[in-house]
Amino acid sequence: MEPVTERLLLRRWREEDREPFAALNADPAVMEHFPATLSRPETDAFVDRLIQHHEQHGWGLWALEVRETGRFIGFTGLAVPRFPAHFTPAVEVGWRLARAAWGHGYASEAARAAVGFGFDELGLDGIVSFTAVGNLRSRAVMERIGMTHDPADDFDHPVLPDGHPLRRHVLYRLRRP
Repeated sequence: MEPVTERLLLRRWREEDREPFAALNADPAVMEHFPATLSRPETDAFVDRLIQHHEQHGWGLWALEVRETGRFIGFTGLAVPRFPAHFTPAVEVGWRLARAAWGHGYASEAARAAVGFGFDELGLDGIVSFTAVGNLRSRAVMERIGMTHDPADDFDHPVLPDGHPLRRHVLYRLRRP
């Protein structure tokens, strides 16, 4: 089952998603809170991993489509962090949207649908989300969907080296209602 909202479809990835996703990943504004933009080969490898995860588990980071237009605008969904931290193992909710899709409430709407899927379909007891401290847009989405932040949970992302400006991350949590 793929989550659907009033305006959005969270769906499996298609070949035609690769080009607009590569453009999104090459946009410095979209990737401001990530270590680097992604090349087309890096984006294709990422999509391949997402497709494989969906095939194995039936869920993951879904391609995000505006229902009215059929336009691909990014991704939203659930993932398992691949690094050790004080809060892992865990399932996180995440999103990445094209700049043209910002400011329409799409990230919050899609994240609520993904969280609902995690609680209702997967039976999760809790879901986390995390980002670099300065990513105020994503932090606002986390708060809008009801997640809470305890500064004691903040952490240094283990994939980023000491001194990296994005190393410090905030962790938000949401418990099953």
